[in-house]
Parts: sequence; structure tokens; C-alpha cells
Amino acid sequence: MSRARLLLLCPGQGDQHPDMFDLARTSPAASALADQLLAGQPSDDIYANRVAQPLIVAATLTMWEAIRDSAPAPALVAGYSIGELAAYGVAGAITPDRAVALAAQRAQLMDDCARAAPGQALLAITGLTLSSASQLAAQHGYHLSIETGEDTCIAGGPAAQADRLQQAIEAAGARSRRLPVAVASHTPYMQDAVAPFAQALRNATFEPQQAPVLAGIDAAAVRDHGRATDTLARQLAEKIRWLACMDAIAEAGITVALELGPGSALSRMLQHRHPHISTRSVADFRTLGGIHKWLERAADEG
Repeated sequence: MSRARLLLLCPGQGDQHPDMFDLARTSPAASALADQLLAGQPSDDIYANRVAQPLIVAATLTMWEAIRDSAPAPALVAGYSIGELAAYGVAGAITPDRAVALAAQRAQLMDDCARAAPGQALLAITGLTLSSASQLAAQHGYHLSIETGEDTCIAGGPAAQADRLQQAIEAAGARSRRLPVAVASHTPYMQDAVAPFAQALRNATFEPQQAPVLAGIDAAAVRDHGRATDTLARQLAEKIRWLACMDAIAEAGITVALELGPGSALSRMLQHRHPHISTRSVADFRTLGGIHKWLERAADEG
């Protein structure tokens, strides 16, 4: 009997593209779900917050619909930023249409915060310890937004200070890159979105979860509606500890990890951090059959 333990990874924004539903749509059931979830959704700019968040949740849940009948039951689900909301859909706690609707509400609330305090930016920082990056960022009004590695992170703050912060990072012997995002997510800039999103989550119907979901803010496994509401809402204005999440994944005994796409950023990070876990993204495959065969082999090896 296989002792493999499967993790499903649900990505955040950044790797969306016009063809991201194509592979899943080779499944008739998934294609029908995609039609249902995309009906009435704006598609003018797939990188705009209001479009990207529901679109990414829809793509992730459509892919899961395409492969779930041939995949082993997940032992754990983890999502990055908006991907954490999709993770509850994968875990069976919320229906796909409800997840997409909540994603749209989340995006609207975050955009409202950005309009109330215009001129926000996100920077990716590489080459500084997290403590050093945090101290340097704070000197320019920035907050750490996501911890992605021992010396890699994302920081959010005022766009007017971005150039000065980047100069300070370079002077410290490190590197930075400004991200094409105008919302300082996972920082106090989003605090006014927390309470209304928590209310939306409390009003949503949650079914019993079929697998625990990792909370980005503390890397703890969540198994109930109350805790899900708390962590999903708080992550809007609190730092995501993705590095700690990757370590929690390893500690949970995960042997196989599959990123549901779009993109493969999470699978690359996990493979780098914990190479003993057999990790792939659906973006690595050309057919659903290829994903199924890889899962079978990985489970046998586990």
C-alpha cells in the first residue's frame, strides 16, 4: 500500500495568462465548470486586481475538477495569497462559485483600500536576511508582505519611496525588483478590508473540509470555518509566512506535491526548499493523462 501523502498547492497572482484554462478544458466536466465560473466575469485586463483574483481561483478550481477523480485524496492543501481562498475550494469547504464570488469581494475591498491611500507599491527583495530587509523597509515606510526564503521577501509601501528603498537595498549589496502591482497586499495598508471580508466569510456556507488548509499568516493547519474566517481575513493586512508554510509542509510528512496552476512558482520554491518532496506543477504537463501517470508513479515511490 502506498504511504504517499499528497499536497495540493494553489498559486496567487502573477502567472496568469490567456491560455490558462486550456489544459483543464480537455475534461468535459472541467470545461463545463469553467463556463459556469467565467460567466459574467470581466476579462479586459487579467492583471488587474478585480479581474485576476476571481480568475485565478476559477482556474485553480477548474484544474482540480479536471484531475480530482484520478488523484489521491490530498493530505494537505496550501495556497499563496488569493490561492489560500482557492485552497478551501479544493478542500471541499466552499463551492467553486462561492469561492469565485468571495475572490471578487476580496479584490473589491483591497481596491477600495488602495483608492483610499493611493500610490502603493510592492518590491521583491533578494540577498538580505528577513530581519535586515524588515529594518531597511521600515526606514522607508514599507512592511514585509511575504516571506519567501531565508533571504528573499516581498515588501509593500508607498510608491513615492520605492526608488529610495531600492537604492538603499543596492547599497546594502542586495537586489530588488518592483512588481507590477499597485496594491500593498498583506500589509497594514489593507487593514480596512479585514473586518468586511471576515463578515463575508462568516456569511458564506462552509462544508466540512476534506483536508486541512495551511494558514499563510502562521503556517498552522486549519480545519474549521471559524479559524478559516479569521486567518483568511487577517492575511489581507498581515505578512504571509510562506517560508514557514514550506517547512510545515515538510514537517507534515508530505511526500508528493502538485501545484494546480497557473504557473509553477510555488512548486519551484518548494522543490528548492525541500528537494526530498517530489514536486511538480500542472504547467509542466501537456495532457491530463500525463499528470495522472506522474501522480501514480509518485504515489508508488512514496
